Amino acid sequence: MQLKLTDSKLPFAPLLLIAPFFLWGTAMVAMKGVMPHTTPLFVAFVRLVPAGVLVLLAAALMGKAQPAGWKAWLWISLFALVDGTLFQGFLAEGLAKTDAGLGSVMIDSQPLAVAILCLWLFQEKIGFWGWLGLAIGVVGISLIGLPDGWIFGLFHPESAQVSGGMEQFFEGGEWLMLLAALSMAVGTVLVRWVCRYVDPVVATGWHMILGGLPLLALSAATESEQFVNIDFSGWMALGYSTVFGSAIAYGLFFYFASSGSLTSLSSLTFLTPIFALLFGNLFLGEVLNSLQSMGVGLTLVSIYLINQRDTLAEKLGKVRHGEANSEDKVQLLESPELNKVEFPVKLRATELESEV
Repeated sequence: MQLKLTDSKLPFAPLLLIAPFFLWGTAMVAMKGVMPHTTPLFVAFVRLVPAGVLVLLAAALMGKAQPAGWKAWLWISLFALVDGTLFQGFLAEGLAKTDAGLGSVMIDSQPLAVAILCLWLFQEKIGFWGWLGLAIGVVGISLIGLPDGWIFGLFHPESAQVSGGMEQFFEGGEWLMLLAALSMAVGTVLVRWVCRYVDPVVATGWHMILGGLPLLALSAATESEQFVNIDFSGWMALGYSTVFGSAIAYGLFFYFASSGSLTSLSSLTFLTPIFALLFGNLFLGEVLNSLQSMGVGLTLVSIYLINQRDTLAEKLGKVRHGEANSEDKVQLLESPELNKVEFPVKLRATELESEV
C-alpha cells in the first residue's frame, strides 16, 4: 500500500507531505547554528514543550477531543518517552558533535527499522522494489554520513583507516544520531496504537509536552548557562525550530502516519538530509564531497523505488503476463493439431445410387 494523497482532506496534500522533511532539515541547520551558544538538552526542551502547547491550541480551535481514559494517557506517555524524551535528547546531544547535514543523515536511517517493524507488526507489504529502495537508501545515507576513511577502508581492510574511522564514529555524535533514529522509528510505529484512543494532532501536542518535561529536569540538573549567551538571531533560530521544525512538522507527519503506509511515509525522511545538507552549505558553509554527492543521488533513487513499488510491481507483472500470452499464442500457432482441418459433409445414399 502506498500513500494515498487523494484520500487526504488537506489542500495541497503532496506539498504538505514533503513539508515535514523540509522543515526538519532546515530546523537541523537552525539548531546547529545556535548550539555553540547554549546547551543540547535545553535546546531539546525548547523545541518540544512550546511546540506542544501550540499544537494543542490548534487542536482546540479545530474542535479536537482531548484524551479520555487511562489507556489513552498510557499510550501517549509511552509515545512521549520514546519519540519525545529519547529521540529529542539523543538528537540534541548528537547534533552538538556533528554537522547538521551529517547528523540528519544518521537519523534518517530509520526507514529501514520502520519497514522491518511494519512487516512484523502490520504485515505491511514491502516487496522486491521496496526492499531494493531501502537498501539503496541505506547505501546512500552511508555515503553521505560515514567517515571517508571508514568507507575507503572497507575496500582495504589492512589499512588503519578503518579503526580510525570507528574511533571517529564513536567519538563524534553519529552513534547518538543512530539511537535517535531507532527512537523515531519506534515512535512512528507506536502512533498507530496511540491513534486508536486519541486524535493524532492531540496526541502529537501532549507527547511533546510530556516528553519535554524530563529534558527540562535533566537540563536543570546537568547543564548551566543554558540561555545567557543566546542573542536575538539565536532566539529566532530556536523559534523557527520550535514552530516550524516541531509544531507544524510533527503535526503533519503524525497526521499522515495515522493512516496509509508507514514504510512509504518514513522513506520520505531520506529527503531530510538533502535539505539539511543544502541549507547547511548555504548558511553554515558545510560542503559535500564526491562520495556525499553520490549518496544524495542514490537517496533520491531509493525514495522513488519505495514510493512507487506497487506501481513498478504492477507494470512488471503486466509485462510478464504479456510475454506469457505471447508464448501461448506462438505455441498455439505451432501446434500440429492446426494442420488437421475437418469439414463435415453430409451425403445421401439414394442420391449416390441414382448417379451411378
